[in-house]
Amino acid sequence: MARLPLIGVTACTTMRGHHLFHIAGDKYLRAAAIAGLPVIVPAFGDSLDRASLLESVDGLLFTGSPSNVEPHHYQGPASEAGSHHDAARDSTTLPLIREAVALGIPVFGICRGFQEMNVAFGGSLHQKVHAAGPFHDHREDQDDPVELQYGPSHLVHLRPGGLLDSLGLPPELKVNSLHGQGVERLGAGLRVEAVAPDGLIEAFSVEGAQRFALGVQWHPEWRVHSNPHYLAMFQAFAESCRARAQER
Repeated sequence: MARLPLIGVTACTTMRGHHLFHIAGDKYLRAAAIAGLPVIVPAFGDSLDRASLLESVDGLLFTGSPSNVEPHHYQGPASEAGSHHDAARDSTTLPLIREAVALGIPVFGICRGFQEMNVAFGGSLHQKVHAAGPFHDHREDQDDPVELQYGPSHLVHLRPGGLLDSLGLPPELKVNSLHGQGVERLGAGLRVEAVAPDGLIEAFSVEGAQRFALGVQWHPEWRVHSNPHYLAMFQAFAESCRARAQER
């Protein structure tokens, strides 16, 4: 009987009262379960035994988060006072991404995870997309109910011949949009997969990756089973994770 693939899901750190917690959102864990058994990867930074982790997992899901990557990781200007960061997560995920791709471990980055992938490959971020030149405001309305926040927001245009195109997705997709930051300079070795109508990069893949290595700025984990386009992405990730599990 084939072994169920083990899917690492990145954690954020947060204080609850006097205690520090490592947490991952339910929607990410349930979407990761399409590919196998999800396990939360604690944000231990340099004290995490990355080699043992990478020997154990068959895929990694880099999740969205309320926090942003600290700008010193991409030589950006200091954040405004009050910006939400998670240094422990940065020091955990950024080295994991490149190591995982190099080892042929399937990688799927969503929202913050997409931005982490860009930074890990040497790219930079707009800290305020809505204030950066020609771009629209890609943030959600905090006063809207969650169903509306995660509802369809704008189109993305898929680039032909890429990973997303290979999944049989249509040339245009309507996606949700819940992000304030976005790709400024694309990381080395990343291939643009989709762009918003205003030109903002919304998805990329890693050129030459042995297996699935995709980042998307939107949230395909949201009600994934009721959206065939979102589901197709997770099914492709799952197929790649199963291939790695079987090979091992």
